[in-house]
Amino acid sequence: MRNVFRLSLPFTVWIIGFCAVYALQGLSCSRHWPEGVDPRLALIIAAGAFVVTQGLVLAVLLGKPSPSRFVQATTTTLGAAALAAALWTSLPVLALTVCG
Repeated sequence: MRNVFRLSLPFTVWIIGFCAVYALQGLSCSRHWPEGVDPRLALIIAAGAFVVTQGLVLAVLLGKPSPSRFVQATTTTLGAAALAAALWTSLPVLALTVCG
């Protein structure tokens, strides 16, 4: 069961972060966004937290190795891929306007 958790953790965290950042982006373009709160700054903070969390997941997977060499190699690869995906999907927050 631990191996299944280790294998699914990186991209589970990625999809949660991805959904959170882009839900916040959608909310920031709506009429429900609070006055006085800069949406761009909120999105940058959320995307930064997303990338940092993904990096921490990779660090935990590396710090607590699995007894199985296959599972360890696979989780390390998945963790690195999920971190790259987090960086890639966070780039539009930095490069584009909030509500286009």
